Amino acid sequence: MTSTAEKVLEDALALPEDERAALADALNESLSPAGDLSPAWKAEIARRIEAVERGESRLVPGDEALARVRAALNAR
Repeated sequence: MTSTAEKVLEDALALPEDERAALADALNESLSPAGDLSPAWKAEIARRIEAVERGESRLVPGDEALARVRAALNAR
């Protein structure tokens, strides 16, 4: 990482959590633009995010999700 990038990171880490999250979203969007997604997928993503925020859905850690998939595949 360049010294400029390290300075940007240092400054970003000093931001409040909500601003860091917004910055992370903007950086992620610049690497993988959502413009490649269909309107239906964008709506589905928004619906799922809202369900999590309302507490209607619960997130599963990646390692747990993989373990469940592996167990289901091994049970066949």
